[in-house]
Amino acid sequence: MDEKLKVFEDKMEKAVSVLKSEYASIRAGRANPHVLDQLTVDYYGVPSGIQQVANVSVPEPRMLLIQPWEKSLIKNIEKAILTSDLGINPSNDGSVIRLVFPEMTEERRKELAKDVKKKGDGAKVAIRNIRRDANDTVKKLQKGGEISEDEQKQYEDKIQKMTDKYIEKVDKEIEVKSKEIMTV
Repeated sequence: MDEKLKVFEDKMEKAVSVLKSEYASIRAGRANPHVLDQLTVDYYGVPSGIQQVANVSVPEPRMLLIQPWEKSLIKNIEKAILTSDLGINPSNDGSVIRLVFPEMTEERRKELAKDVKKKGDGAKVAIRNIRRDANDTVKKLQKGGEISEDEQKQYEDKIQKMTDKYIEKVDKEIEVKSKEIMTV
């Protein structure tokens, strides 16, 4: 049965890692190449991530420098940035694109902090759904006579401890990202 619990634990771990990757793409006042992770450009008919078609560097704390491997991609990359929800206007000099991140207002920081909390709450809901599925599995095994009522209680306790551990991880991620956003 412990292998079955491992499956549910892996799902909870996945919920936390998905949250971390969502948080990586949230802009926190400093230039972070991960804000471009969700953007794709048309590269000879294939949608490709910006990191796959250009060199992305951070020359200054609030600037990203995107150097496409082919100059013909500049327009496509610019278009992808403009149509995204980044809210930044790219500037290009014909060979590189500069993204200058403006200083965030207090209002924008609070909005982002709310968004961080909302995404965290979504991850918590996912973890609780996994807990429910795990408990249902244990109940079915008990009804089917594969485990005793005492074993069922032990497994439910293990599942609850596992859930608490991952909810705590999510809370920690929320706290870290919120603090990062609110730091001027």
